[in-house]
Amino acid sequence: MPDDVHPQIQAIIDRSHELGIPSVQHLDAKTAREQVEKLAAIRRENYPSPKVHEVENTTTGPGYGHVPVRIYRASESEKAPAVVFFHGGGHVICSLDTHDTIARYLARSTGCTVISVDYRMAPEHPFPAAVEDSFDAVRWVADHATSLQIDASRIAVCGDSAGANLATVVALMAQKSGEISLAAQVLVYPVIDYRGGTASFERYENGYGSLEADTISWFMEHYLPDPYMRDDWRACPANAKSLAHLPPTLVITAECDVLRDEGVTYAQMMKASGVDVQHVEFQGMTHGFFGFLGLVDATARAHETVGVFLHKVWREHVA
Repeated sequence: MPDDVHPQIQAIIDRSHELGIPSVQHLDAKTAREQVEKLAAIRRENYPSPKVHEVENTTTGPGYGHVPVRIYRASESEKAPAVVFFHGGGHVICSLDTHDTIARYLARSTGCTVISVDYRMAPEHPFPAAVEDSFDAVRWVADHATSLQIDASRIAVCGDSAGANLATVVALMAQKSGEISLAAQVLVYPVIDYRGGTASFERYENGYGSLEADTISWFMEHYLPDPYMRDDWRACPANAKSLAHLPPTLVITAECDVLRDEGVTYAQMMKASGVDVQHVEFQGMTHGFFGFLGLVDATARAHETVGVFLHKVWREHVA
């Protein structure tokens, strides 16, 4: 039994073992999706999601990929800051529903409008479908700021795991194209390179919750089935030639996570490129802890960290 995992996290791991919940890599994509949806529904039933001012399901419409999105408004403000959120799940599993509670907490903790993106997923839609949908969604938000009642100068991108991968890829694409000006990016234990190879990838390869080294490989084979895809910076941003001119960035990592080292390294690479970066690591946490609201004390602190960071960014853009 790991001795570096927080007791609240260990209790979740132990309960998963008691229930015999299989690892994702031992399932097909359809069954894996059904499993994660069922678990998320149980969690929402036991720990109800917080109320927000308004929730709306819509799509980005013609010219923007017709990407389904769910909008969470924290208030009636006609010029609220906005967070475009991308859910995790290895580009294969999870959904707007599995991350509904996270989106609601983000809206409440940041006082902003959260636009959660239902991008296409592998294996039905391998890379670069998710990237295209994500960028289209951000373009749509920026271009329709007035009708969405948001402040176009205060748009951030945010995601967890594979969603953080999409968030930073979109930020890089926005920087390169000049089409969109982003105020910030929030990357929660991001996937930076699906190929692994770090010390944490080996140290935490199994026994530390639902994300194992073999799970990463399973995701990669579904999302990036052709090896050449893994060299594309839009799939693995570790391959990006330049990280300069990215917006202020918050990187959250979990100590006991296979992705821990690549998140740390990416934060260091951005700092070296002149990006304003804040890195916060949560000790004893494993991958996925950002969604354990009501179960793990550190989860609420992580959401508070995001809120404090974005409030600082919003103040600077108003000044």
